[in-house]
Amino acid sequence: MVWFCPAVESDEHCRGLFHCREVITDAMSNKAIFLCRYGATGTAWRGTRVFRAATGAMKRLTLTFDNGPDPTVTPGVLDTLAQHGIKSTFFVCGNHAGRAPQRELLTRAKVEGHRIGNHTFTHSIEFGRSTDPTLPEREIGETQEILGDLADQDRLFRPYGGGGVLGNSLLNPAAVEFLCRGGYTCVLWNSVPRDWELVTEWPERALTDIRRQDWTVVVLHDIGTGAMDQLPRFLDAARAANVEIVADFPDACVPIFRGEKREGLSDYVATTGPARD
Repeated sequence: MVWFCPAVESDEHCRGLFHCREVITDAMSNKAIFLCRYGATGTAWRGTRVFRAATGAMKRLTLTFDNGPDPTVTPGVLDTLAQHGIKSTFFVCGNHAGRAPQRELLTRAKVEGHRIGNHTFTHSIEFGRSTDPTLPEREIGETQEILGDLADQDRLFRPYGGGGVLGNSLLNPAAVEFLCRGGYTCVLWNSVPRDWELVTEWPERALTDIRRQDWTVVVLHDIGTGAMDQLPRFLDAARAANVEIVADFPDACVPIFRGEKREGLSDYVATTGPARD
């Protein structure tokens, strides 16, 4: 089979016109990937589809992992991240973060340069659906105490959202008050490829999200579903698409930063609910 460069319709290469760096095979689709640059546009061609990555405006990806660590899964995730030279954030639940095997994995993750965040204690209650004013102290405060010095210095917190749905059920006034008073940084997301149920298909869903927005914060889960077996080829595909993988977060996904409210926060807070005096 002969692959054609869609830019100039020549076989195997573009005769130097597009400064082809290399031609590799995408493990997910078995299609050729032409990594080319043309002038200042920095266009990378993948089969017949185009990934635009203008010079100075490369697509960005932030990896986050929720609900772990899992002693049978997280070590492999950490190994893969190390092999690719990638730093990420692990959002963990307090109800098992204090156990010995999980604690050891969180220590390893921190030592290797990853960030550790708070993902509530029970991962079961959306604040915006609760009328209990003490819930934030139990779900957020107790988890932060358990994490102790493993927690990131920005006191990262990710709320529980059933199925990854963004909306005003994520927080309520009591939760916002608690986060602001405690100097927390609330981190949301803009890509949920549902890896917990689409264990082999999720990479393509995540890549679709990456193509449609400038900066993607993807939610993955280092739990025992088998989904993380696909992590190496997802990272290879993202890199082949000229995506920059970073450890920080876009402002649009951080409605509270170090206790300070930001524009857009109201979209994620229930209009009525308890607030602590």
